[in-house]
Amino acid sequence: MSETTGASYAAAGVDIEAGDRAVTLMKEWVRKASRPEVVGGLGGFAGLFDASALKRYERPLLASATDGVGTKVDIARRMGVYDTIGHDLVGMVVDDLVVCGAEPLFMTDYICVGKVYPERVAAIVKGIAEGCVLAGCALVGGETAEHPGLLGPDDFDVAGAGTGVVEADGLLGADRVRPGDAVLAIGSSGLHSNGYSLVRHVLFDRAGWALDREVPEFGRTLGEELLEPTRIYSLDCLALARTTEVHAFSHITGGGLANNLARVIPDHLQAVVERATWTPGPVFGLVGELGGVPRAELEKTLNMGVGMMAVLPRASVDVALAVLADRDVDAWVAGEIRARESGAPAVELTGDHGAAG
Repeated sequence: MSETTGASYAAAGVDIEAGDRAVTLMKEWVRKASRPEVVGGLGGFAGLFDASALKRYERPLLASATDGVGTKVDIARRMGVYDTIGHDLVGMVVDDLVVCGAEPLFMTDYICVGKVYPERVAAIVKGIAEGCVLAGCALVGGETAEHPGLLGPDDFDVAGAGTGVVEADGLLGADRVRPGDAVLAIGSSGLHSNGYSLVRHVLFDRAGWALDREVPEFGRTLGEELLEPTRIYSLDCLALARTTEVHAFSHITGGGLANNLARVIPDHLQAVVERATWTPGPVFGLVGELGGVPRAELEKTLNMGVGMMAVLPRASVDVALAVLADRDVDAWVAGEIRARESGAPAVELTGDHGAAG
């Protein structure tokens, strides 16, 4: 009589050995994303950060943010490219922190997969670690969860949380914004990580385009354009805050330029932004054209070529533009702050974009 085989975690679809191998492969990259304040290494139950570093602050305020990458992960999965999506994750988190003037200190990540492929998980973490280096923060830990039956073997999602610090009297925001301030636009690297549900619907479902399609306007394939990593602005914004009198930043993510900029405009003031000051990249026009998407819908869904905005005194504009140029960051004056009339929106977009050259 044969002995009945009992149930096991592996039989249920969870491979602990594969998870252990993934941790081994990712250790090299996590070590590179560190700061002097990090205590210990990968493998503990919690990441440790030496808070005595905050003693140099008079009144340190901790800032916290969490985010994901959205349906852009589908592009990475379909292309089999996993080492850039982490840049997107870091950008979405740390650039929310820096909006208030906070220096990003550390991040943790959460990777959920249908099946652990160690090399794939390690590639995702590699991208996150590289993003942390670009942001000047540490990757102090994370979690990889295998969810068989809930996700398909090739499915995955990523999320992360970050913590930063800002001196209380250096806190940036709407209360600092004044009439006559200039609105500085800082260029995006493309779509970043927002609006991909619309983009995928238009380009795949409606237009039937394939990821390997060569697109002359892009000078590369559709997939390569869609997978372009989010630009990480944290160190650029901190450089501006050190060298100029920045009043507020706005991270242009889901909801578009007007909705995000409105979050740092006081009730009695209005930001007037001139579309004619820039030309969005070809991908934005392509989505609008192929999908018959009205401009208003594009502008409330996509960043339209602007990833971050800064509000600062006119007297600080020249220095700010020079600082960003030295850092190879494209920026321009896009508008100004005025008194708001009764019933007017917090942000008014005027004029038309120039034709793509």
